[in-house]
Amino acid sequence: MKFRIAIGALAVIATAGPCLAADPRYPDWPCAQAKVPEISIAAIWAGPPLDDASNKWKDDSRISALVEKLAARKFPVEDAQKAITEFLAAPGTDKAAAGKLLFAGLFEKLNTERSAVMTGLERVTRKQRDAADKIRSDTIALQALQDATPRDQPKVDELGNQLVWETRIFEDRRSVIKFVCDVPTAIDKRLFSLGRTIQQEME
Repeated sequence: MKFRIAIGALAVIATAGPCLAADPRYPDWPCAQAKVPEISIAAIWAGPPLDDASNKWKDDSRISALVEKLAARKFPVEDAQKAITEFLAAPGTDKAAAGKLLFAGLFEKLNTERSAVMTGLERVTRKQRDAADKIRSDTIALQALQDATPRDQPKVDELGNQLVWETRIFEDRRSVIKFVCDVPTAIDKRLFSLGRTIQQEME
């Protein structure tokens, strides 16, 4: 039984592809998707220059509240686009000024969230690297205990159980990493879609 545990642990480490960096420039980046450290405003915003909107959007309570609502990924993009249209179409609204403030807020909010997700992914990758080293060393130690004469069965059982737990945590983290790798791209798409809606309403 413990021999099978050791073999299984080594198999998990051997197939831990997602923990290996695809781009040598970013050794802790675990995702198949290319790492783009920063979103370029020019790539997603073709509207008028934001000028000082990046510093003023927080001063408008209505804009700040709407940014929080629109940035939430649980809020469907279609509903967010509708909310933008209704907000900018409201009587007395200066579409040009409000549109710039709204986009500036969304850009800052989503870019900050995106950076936090990417930093978290790299932090977990470093933990996975350490965990893989620990699993390897514990596997070697378990095999040595199994081969010892006389065998200390309580220690074999204790280390075997520990190795099962370490391997399970490693696999769980690997599954989370695979899921979270899609988040930065989802944020990019959300920001692009909402930015395009703001620009259309400003025209």
